[in-house]
Amino acid sequence: MKPTISVIIPALNEEASITAAADEAIATLGDRFSDYELLLFDDGSTDRTGKIMDDLAMNNPRIRVTHNPRPNNLGGVYKQGIALARFDYILMIPGDNENPRSATIPALEAIGKADIIIPFPINMHVRPLGRRIGSRAFTLLINLLFLRRIKYYNGTVVSRTADLRSIPISTNSFAYQCECLLKLLKTGRSYHEVGIEIQAKPGRQSKALRLRNLIDVLTAICHLFVEVHFRTAKG
Repeated sequence: MKPTISVIIPALNEEASITAAADEAIATLGDRFSDYELLLFDDGSTDRTGKIMDDLAMNNPRIRVTHNPRPNNLGGVYKQGIALARFDYILMIPGDNENPRSATIPALEAIGKADIIIPFPINMHVRPLGRRIGSRAFTLLINLLFLRRIKYYNGTVVSRTADLRSIPISTNSFAYQCECLLKLLKTGRSYHEVGIEIQAKPGRQSKALRLRNLIDVLTAICHLFVEVHFRTAKG
């Protein structure tokens, strides 16, 4: 029997992209699942993003919309999505429609090979040099601190909903997926890594590289290091 999946789509002022992102998600899911839902999050938008989401939901019963009066950031929205999800698996994709089907389908097709499906880019050269360096440095740092060999921590990971609900998720920052992966792996969950081709949009800069976000990520990693290596050991 085919599995079911809940797809979380956060958006902050993405009125120009959210419809295409939802349509692309539905087309990507295809007939791979016996049922699915799109959980759209208007994360404090000041443009027409929320109104467009409501219109999409009116025409598709599989779409549910949540309006956050203020931004909860990616980690906060992910936690909201976990709480609302009704189906077997969870996947989060951005509302800016940066994820083409080629970057999502391999992960969906790998469902069942392990508890966690972890995508990693095989064509990082399409991204700006600064972002490549930052991404590589982050991966090396996390693997060093937590004694892992994961190829990529910030992709569109597919996890079991029940597994995600079994762990505490503290951060609302860009480090949310890293926290989830490390805590799930600590409990003995299996994983399967799959290579994907990403598609960079010219002129678009990652919000993760902003100073405030970098500070939030580093703070989250420090807390996670203490929790995984010391609090878990004491428990």
